[in-house]
Amino acid sequence: KPEWMILTTLPVLPPDLRPMVQLDGGRFATSDLNDLYRRVINRNNRLSRLIELQAPEIIIRNEKRMLQESVDALIDNGRRGRAVAGSHNHKLKSLSDLLRGKQGRFRQNLLGKRVDYSGRSVIIAGPELKLHQCGLPRRMALELFKPFVMHRLVLKGYAHNIRSAKRLAERNRSEVWEILGEVVKDRPVLLNRAPTLHRLGIQAFEPVLIEGSAIRVHPLVCTAFNADFDGDQMAVHVPLSRIAVLEARKLMLSTFNMLAPSSGEPIVTPSLDMVLGCYYMTSIDENAHGIGKRFSNFDDAILAHEVGAVSLRAQIYARNDSGELLNTTVGRIIFNNVLPTNLPYVNEEVERNKLKEITGNCFRLLGNEETAVVLDDIKDLGFRNSSRSGVSIAINDVKVSPKKSEIVGEAEESVIQLEEQYMDGLITEDERYNATVRIWTDANDKLTQVIAEDLPNYGGIYMMANSGAKGNIAQIRQMAGMRGLMSNPRGRIIDRPIKSNFREGLTVLEYFISTHGARKGLADTALRTADSGYLTRRLIDVAQEVIITVEDCGVGRGITVEDYHDDTLKDLFYDRIKYRYTASPVANPETGEIIIEADQALQEEDIDILKKQGVSVVEVRSPLSCQAEKGLCKMCYGLSLANLQPIMIGDAVGIIAAQSIGEPGTQLTMRTFHTGGVAGADITSGLPRVEELFEARSPRGAAVLSEISGKAEIIETPEGRTARIINSEELVDEYPLEGYKPLVKKGSTVIIGTPIAASKDSDDDSVIHARNSGTVGKEGATITITWTDEEQREYAIPAASDLELTNGDEVEAGQAITSGPKNPQQILEIQGRES
Repeated sequence: KPEWMILTTLPVLPPDLRPMVQLDGGRFATSDLNDLYRRVINRNNRLSRLIELQAPEIIIRNEKRMLQESVDALIDNGRRGRAVAGSHNHKLKSLSDLLRGKQGRFRQNLLGKRVDYSGRSVIIAGPELKLHQCGLPRRMALELFKPFVMHRLVLKGYAHNIRSAKRLAERNRSEVWEILGEVVKDRPVLLNRAPTLHRLGIQAFEPVLIEGSAIRVHPLVCTAFNADFDGDQMAVHVPLSRIAVLEARKLMLSTFNMLAPSSGEPIVTPSLDMVLGCYYMTSIDENAHGIGKRFSNFDDAILAHEVGAVSLRAQIYARNDSGELLNTTVGRIIFNNVLPTNLPYVNEEVERNKLKEITGNCFRLLGNEETAVVLDDIKDLGFRNSSRSGVSIAINDVKVSPKKSEIVGEAEESVIQLEEQYMDGLITEDERYNATVRIWTDANDKLTQVIAEDLPNYGGIYMMANSGAKGNIAQIRQMAGMRGLMSNPRGRIIDRPIKSNFREGLTVLEYFISTHGARKGLADTALRTADSGYLTRRLIDVAQEVIITVEDCGVGRGITVEDYHDDTLKDLFYDRIKYRYTASPVANPETGEIIIEADQALQEEDIDILKKQGVSVVEVRSPLSCQAEKGLCKMCYGLSLANLQPIMIGDAVGIIAAQSIGEPGTQLTMRTFHTGGVAGADITSGLPRVEELFEARSPRGAAVLSEISGKAEIIETPEGRTARIINSEELVDEYPLEGYKPLVKKGSTVIIGTPIAASKDSDDDSVIHARNSGTVGKEGATITITWTDEEQREYAIPAASDLELTNGDEVEAGQAITSGPKNPQQILEIQGRES
């Protein structure tokens, strides 16, 4: 019944949850709830006294309103009207505030608890560790494993009872350290770095006891934790029960987490110094000594290098194990020695992407544990050689190209001409602004090309950028070219570029222009992290019930994925079908022979076959078309990207998906500044656009879509622009003339309802009328009327939008008429489910 919604009795929280503490001045510190409850009680008592005294209606009504307000404030302060404030004007915390948010009861006390057997410390690099190890400070380990150490001390007879064992442990005697070493051998620990954005933010390692107070972390797992060594901290946890230890060792050990669960790409690839070292040893030095020497096998070449007869990077000839003569370097031979024998010989400069490719191939051929060994060897090689290379950078490495002044001069002249045209009233302010931005963008691109050609003369900088260890052409452009156009805080491009670079130094004005972007970048970063965390939590809330429940739902169909033959999206087609099951057999487009059967998982080698045969349409099973009653089936989901094996029943794929979207969300910028192009048009991109798509709300500045196919006609009026889409189709009606004589001539025009033939029989006055207006034709004993069926729609074009088509263009249904993000609901209405 409706009246049940009214509270007649108010439940009161137990006193332990709203404590009152006596301070030393005889005053009391109390929970805000007590104040709120006191207000309710006072007003309630006053109201009952007023009713007893039969006070005037207006006073009673006012008192009832105040009672209602005090109950509202107790339940959720500030939701209705002004928030009730206590002393010092701070808002009192109501019952809702105690539950709400990060500091509330749920997230602080119920979901996040402080745990025993855990510690935290600063992390430092541990290059000497194996991939599955971490360095744990002795004192910390003793505290973490204390119960196990005490138990062993009693077992081995060093102590008679737990109390004396505890005393022993606190005195740091030598036998304690010995036993600690034994305990640590069979117990992995969990390392966690906040914020834990995806499941690789917590991994298990075998601890190695070290001196000092900092935790040592293997350099290759930093990418997964998103950690660096500038003062980051990590937390250590100890799994206690036998099952927890087993789970940590079999599922969470870093060796079993080499691929990102979001993409199936290797996440433990060498980076920074390691890349530089590998690149240095596999590159060629034109001036090295020993160039052109010949060796009968690889071992001789290495020996010659060790005795100093040939340089590491000199081009030499050596025979491989199968007797083939290779033009290679000693560095490449050493590098290939650490790779597994069943991988082909790598005879090229090894940069970052090549290392990633090698890691992926190793993983597919050898599995986790052997890949870990290979990676550790590559890591050692990389560090050793980057130290030996002595690669460094000096300010003189950055050379400003003499062509710079010429390119900037040309651009300045063009801009002066534009200014003159603007002053003469030939062009508008907007046209001048857009053209200026375009001129400077072009100048910047030209300069970047000049720098790219000069890059090999840049010494250490070139080596770092080219190997992918650090830096890229955009940063070198700012050092040696010009900094280019900057955005103001609103995201509009300032049409006065920074013409200097860091090598020449900036003028005061240029320095101030560039602080705009820098400051906004920092402010955005702070705000962005919170937004992205909130998006991840909402995604997880929606997706947490999606788990793998059955082997196969038996749907027998999927979604069709097409290759649009667009160079920018070239690999996207293969990425979309990789590691999924086929829904129908895949055939060669030319011969029609079946290459891959239905219900087969598309592995890397299958994708290579499809590329060779030029297949551009594949029907794959997809979660979108899965018919499982709850959750998803294994076939529609595809392979698990974390290990490229079939997914297990019971896997929480919804949470993996939510984390895979949320984790890069933190890296997405709030709004990307498109330098050049449409400056000033409000393009929603990055995180806000992702949110729009997930919440299925109509986007800001959405594109206008055409509902029908036809020809476009743009009409400009003082009120604004209108796009008219006309779909005309020519149809023919036929009228047989048996027993009738025609009343119209061929080529004449008739309107609907015109008599076109009358009966030949004089007694019969029946007549045939035209069903549509059109042109008359005659074919034998039949009259035809040709008419056009026309459908047209008109769309008002918003003033801020740019048109995507011109007069006379052919338009497909669902095509965008203006620029901007498309609304998914409109696409569904116009083009149907498949789109």
